Amino acid sequence: MKHWHEEMPFTADDSLAELIFTENSLFFDIETTGFSAARTSLYLIGCAARKENLLIVDQFFAETPADESDVLHAFLDYLQNFDTIITFNGIGFDIPYLTNKCQKYKIPEPFSAYEYVDIYKMISGFRFLFALPNLKQKTVEQFIGLEREDAYNGGELIDVYKACQKNPDKKLISLLKQHNYEDVIDMPKLLSVLSYVKLFEGAFNVTSVCANESVSYDGKPCREILFSMQNIFPVPKRVSCHYEDFHLVVDTDQTTLCVRLYTGELKYFLSDYKNYWYLPEEDLAIPSSLAASIPKERRKKATAGTCYKKKNAIFVPQYQEIQKPAFRLMFKDKKSYFELSEDFVASSEMQKEYCMHVLQFICKKKL
Repeated sequence: MKHWHEEMPFTADDSLAELIFTENSLFFDIETTGFSAARTSLYLIGCAARKENLLIVDQFFAETPADESDVLHAFLDYLQNFDTIITFNGIGFDIPYLTNKCQKYKIPEPFSAYEYVDIYKMISGFRFLFALPNLKQKTVEQFIGLEREDAYNGGELIDVYKACQKNPDKKLISLLKQHNYEDVIDMPKLLSVLSYVKLFEGAFNVTSVCANESVSYDGKPCREILFSMQNIFPVPKRVSCHYEDFHLVVDTDQTTLCVRLYTGELKYFLSDYKNYWYLPEEDLAIPSSLAASIPKERRKKATAGTCYKKKNAIFVPQYQEIQKPAFRLMFKDKKSYFELSEDFVASSEMQKEYCMHVLQFICKKKL
């Protein structure tokens, strides 16, 4: 087994990396000859840790498959110094693979005792926002502007490792080392992609709100409300998306949410419709106490769909009743609206609650 160790100056690129990548956390990535732990070999584990202003990289390399157990033991001994594991798809692949190898060598499985930050798992619901063909580590690195010297992927290096068994050439070993090395040293920089996740979790402050006249995406005149938000964690690249009434633009420090308003008449449906009568000619629901004076042929018992009060105003769309009263076009509509009021325009708390609602709705619908 070979053990490569390197130390280099390190400065966190942003506040999010500073927050997540502490001296108690460890990045790691494994290289194997396939996906099945039962039928393939583990040949390299690379780790990146932080010590004050240093990035410390350790790599454990199996020169032959017989070294696999030594590599696993060396890594597990090193892992004891940390309490948090940071990976890219480690929960989906690396950890289950290593757990199976622990079972093979009758080593107690330590992984359940750790906290995890899996970058891939955390961003997997945001592919719609990034507009990427996939979420492979190299693809995400390119998205945020990281460049690699290594031109290979893990699958292509399997044959390189097999060639090393026949002829342990230094150049071939260097290819294997370099690929894993770049995987782990780029992981701290990859943390910046989690800024989008943090934004959708509420890491922003609404700085201004304004309503104005505009032209919608389909070319029709409309009225809209614009929320300007300060990102608590800067994002590495400008992205945008559109869904129904909402248009979202996320830029370095600033996020803008544009919402198309509804101007006109909507209905507020009353829940106690059994206590009302409906007047079809007037399109009006009245309490039972007032219905006795109305001729029977002009009234009928109200239903859930005919018991409402109408209002003309400017309304804001919502898909949960976070603001009440909730108005609708039709009784069974999932989308409801609340009136754009002075209280809403003046309340940063209400505005943030609404922006959170929209972000979560967009994320859910785009999955």
